Amino acid sequence: MRSYIIRRVLLMIPTVFIVSLIVFFIIRSIPGSVVDIMLSQFEFSTKMDRQAIEHALGYDVPVIIQYVHWMGRLVLHGDLGTSLWTKTLIVNDIIGRWPVTFELGGLGIIVSQIIAIPVGIYSAIRQDTIGDYIARSFAILCIAIPSFWLATLVIVFPSIWWHYMPSITLIPFNVDPIGNLKMFIIPAIIVGMSMSGQTMRMTRTMMLEVLRQDYIRTAWAKGLKERVVIVRHALKNAMIPVVTIIGGQIPILVGGSVIIENIFQLPGMGQMLIKSTEQRDYAVVSAVLLLFAIVMVGVNLLVDLTYAFIDPRIHYE
Repeated sequence: MRSYIIRRVLLMIPTVFIVSLIVFFIIRSIPGSVVDIMLSQFEFSTKMDRQAIEHALGYDVPVIIQYVHWMGRLVLHGDLGTSLWTKTLIVNDIIGRWPVTFELGGLGIIVSQIIAIPVGIYSAIRQDTIGDYIARSFAILCIAIPSFWLATLVIVFPSIWWHYMPSITLIPFNVDPIGNLKMFIIPAIIVGMSMSGQTMRMTRTMMLEVLRQDYIRTAWAKGLKERVVIVRHALKNAMIPVVTIIGGQIPILVGGSVIIENIFQLPGMGQMLIKSTEQRDYAVVSAVLLLFAIVMVGVNLLVDLTYAFIDPRIHYE
């Protein structure tokens, strides 16, 4: 397994390099530039003003040279750069906002699995019953309803009917744990529901496939209880595709739910990404997206390694 991990880690390097190229150049292809936005704040602007701003930002050199400078600082010094607007270190901004995104994403993933796995199992073992039809309809509903639409309804209708609005001022967990959870629980449920539908359907599909296997029929024939057959024999063997889907959801802990954070005014990574894109803060957007890509690649490796613990028949060479 050690050689497999080393090969995978080495393969991550060209992957991250290609992602860095895409991220760096795509963000700069968006119409409008940070120089134009800065100049728009001046009542009068001249060609000298534009040249001064470009020189101060380091944009008076070809874009490929800008990329080399950016990657050089990142690789040699681990420097993600500074914000073009606030001049603060991007790593400090990420450290300040990441706990908010981590809490929202973590609660969302927990809610998703609490909903998806039990309902998916029940739907499989009670195939073609009323409960199965209700569970499948609920899964389709979770997939079909846009999370931003549901979040907007949660904000708008309570404010109209009951004159209630969720708090838009962050309540730190260490100051008021209950208030903090009250603030995060509704957006976490919305995020969790949007993620649960696919996991629920995959859990049901794989459980049905496993329950048709000969060794499951043997377990039933031996007179084992239903709970033992499902939990000890069927569930573990059905989890590999489910773990793959769950692994694809984990990067939300870093990337955040961009729209949900903006609707509920949660100062996390998603809100930071939207604001930086609007301001054409290329340094911040590039750093956040590159960090997201690195986490995604790392999670894929961890998910692959998890397969060996779930199924002992899998070996890495």
